[in-house]
Amino acid sequence: MNPPTFAIPAPARQAAILIVDDAPASLGLLQDMLRGQGYRTFVATSGERALDLAERVQPDLILLDVMLPGLDGLETCRRLKAQPTTADIPVVFVSACSASEDIVAGFDCGAADYIAKPLRLPEVCARVRAQLRLRSASQSDTRQARHLRMIVEGMDEGLMLLGLDGRIQYANPASERCLGYSGSELAGRQLAALLAEPAANDYAAFFEHRSGTHDGAVLERCRGTREVLLQQRDGTVRAMDLSLSPMASGEQLFVALLHDIAHHKRSEDALQRAALADPLTGIANRRHFDACLDREWQRAMRNGQPLSLLVLDVDHFKRYNDMLGHAAGDQCLQAIASTVRAQALRATDLAARYGGEEFVLLLPETPYEGAAKMAEALRADIERLRVPHPGADADFVTASVGAATIVPTQFDALGSLFVAADRAMYEAKAGGRNRARAVRAGYAWESVQHALAR
Repeated sequence: MNPPTFAIPAPARQAAILIVDDAPASLGLLQDMLRGQGYRTFVATSGERALDLAERVQPDLILLDVMLPGLDGLETCRRLKAQPTTADIPVVFVSACSASEDIVAGFDCGAADYIAKPLRLPEVCARVRAQLRLRSASQSDTRQARHLRMIVEGMDEGLMLLGLDGRIQYANPASERCLGYSGSELAGRQLAALLAEPAANDYAAFFEHRSGTHDGAVLERCRGTREVLLQQRDGTVRAMDLSLSPMASGEQLFVALLHDIAHHKRSEDALQRAALADPLTGIANRRHFDACLDREWQRAMRNGQPLSLLVLDVDHFKRYNDMLGHAAGDQCLQAIASTVRAQALRATDLAARYGGEEFVLLLPETPYEGAAKMAEALRADIERLRVPHPGADADFVTASVGAATIVPTQFDALGSLFVAADRAMYEAKAGGRNRARAVRAGYAWESVQHALAR
């Protein structure tokens, strides 16, 4: 199996700033200032040229002089804000016109800030940084909102937002499919009007309680998830689970989730798989490993078969994270996990992330010799990845591997196998790292060793 590829993340993009000024001295001063701060700069000496550049370059910020030949700064700003492709680019006016009416006129046409000439370097840099931070935050919020909408609209479950009066304010496409209504037809309808009895009365009373009435039994029946019959547009009813909860953000809204009962088992299986998988690497997590170790331990004890465990720790991983960042660290761990998983060749073998940069490979019915070979093969596979590591002696990522084998008996503790493998791994680290060490473990082996010593 070919080793996974590894990529170093690209450096962050430099912010681009468009400077619009017809005075060469002012233009040159601003350009020198901003380049000195590490920004990319573009220049225009007229409003017409600024509009063209803004459309093509899509800068992160525009510094715009008010006094320009032909199309002045105010009209240029108005046109920038009128175009969907440039409307969100913040505009900062830079002008010697510092009268209140000039500043107000600038803000009225959409400017984000106003810098008076003569220019002062600290002030210009501070205002530029502030606007770029605001834009970055705004873009992040926009991306998050877009991603959230994509998630909500792509859900298999119906999701509706309800006002305090129980009326539907939003319904996602899955809700429309569940009920047979369009979003516009659902808007403004009472949730209770879509339900068959007895749920209809309960939810009607629940939202009346929001206005002051109180019925503890009704509140209890409407909390959490409940099976209900939903009345569809064609007159049929459909059994679904309805979950109602208030918005956690403090908004005066309720979230109603509709879940097709036919999909329950499939969803439960998916949730169970997710609960047993490490979210970063996709291999088994510690919880899954602990359960599997207990099961294989009992089986090995019944059958008198050897059980082997490999423990792998990435060498100098903290230094790797400190030098290259956590994004690169995550990619590194994903590459290591893929390599560990590639060694789990049998259905009974289990590759798992034990925690942090530590991985385990459980090998049922594997004798000491096989575990020792597997440990060395795994170490070599990690080395062959050639993941760059500027802080390591070898200039690439390596790992130390410990292996332990046991034929468990009633005298052995379940945790003894991991302790032995973990100890062997630390011995490999103490021996110079990028090494594999294998040991035998367990009461029976210790008894033989003790007898031979006598």
